[in-house]
Amino acid sequence: MSSEPEDARPLTLYLVKRLELVIRALMDDALRPLGLTTLQYTALSVLRGRGGLSSAQLARRSFLRPQTMHEMVLALEKRGLIERQAQEGNKRVLVATLTEAGEELLDRCAPAVRELEHELLAGLGPSEQNTFREGLERGVAALAALSQARRTSQP
Repeated sequence: MSSEPEDARPLTLYLVKRLELVIRALMDDALRPLGLTTLQYTALSVLRGRGGLSSAQLARRSFLRPQTMHEMVLALEKRGLIERQAQEGNKRVLVATLTEAGEELLDRCAPAVRELEHELLAGLGPSEQNTFREGLERGVAALAALSQARRTSQP
């Protein structure tokens, strides 16, 4: 427990943002030789886990603005990492899926990403690692629920 008064310590939100910025910079460095940014890697990973998603759905799951995601989807499609097809039942919606090249690129990224995660958690024991992960998961779930509630309550 810290001896600092609670209001003198940085807000948890500030610490999480600092962590995100450091992780993003380190991931960008690790992924650059493979031709990806952290945001592109995130989008490809979401597609791998979720399958066919529209740009809007992918934007929500990747925490990006729809316009930013649309531009990224076009770039990833141009590189042959994803493909888009009209959604069955709604030809106006294009659904993105990973191509074989996208799958292979994610596989090549995996060692660098795993190494970075190992380095992040290296100072924590196994129990602390689990507590850290569980706390992050609960925080993400709570804020996602809050965000959803605010979106649905807006006129």
